[in-house]
Amino acid sequence: MAKLYFYYASMNAGKSTTLLQAAFNYRERGMEPMLWTAALDNRSEGLPIASRIGLEADARRFTPGTNIYRESLAQHEQTPLACVLIDEAQFLTADQAWQCARLADEASIPVLCYGLRTDFRGDLFPGSAVLLGIADQLVELKAVCECGRKATMNLRVDARGQAVRQGAQTEIGGNDRYVALCRKHFREALAG
Repeated sequence: MAKLYFYYASMNAGKSTTLLQAAFNYRERGMEPMLWTAALDNRSEGLPIASRIGLEADARRFTPGTNIYRESLAQHEQTPLACVLIDEAQFLTADQAWQCARLADEASIPVLCYGLRTDFRGDLFPGSAVLLGIADQLVELKAVCECGRKATMNLRVDARGQAVRQGAQTEIGGNDRYVALCRKHFREALAG
């Protein structure tokens, strides 16, 4: 039976790298993965999925209106899919997260989602909230805080490196806009 997996972590934990490694492993064995990423994340100048260590791959881009179930199933009918891999899964809508579950349950295609658990305020992203509730398997990837403890939070910073306390839930950025911290240092940065 296929499963729905949610690999979650703070920034800089290697989520995209792990996804790209999984895709490589499937292809090396002659199996076809289907890769997806959020259309609103347009930071990469190369291919849509790019890791900080330089790995990258082509992928379909989803928007809130994309029917991931239908499009993945259509591809599966043309070329059997070994799995569906989704980067930036925090940007899935609740319906899209359930579509991922349908792919596993009805089409027997494993779906591996990779994304942030929480935003810069410590609030769950809608896609992550649903995946945390329905995934067959939850896997936490580890990032490291500046103090050496496990980083679980994503602190948004301004151009001067100061903590940002307000704003839209989604603001695309990398190391220039976000710092992965443990909960203690996250709280201290917001209080300061």
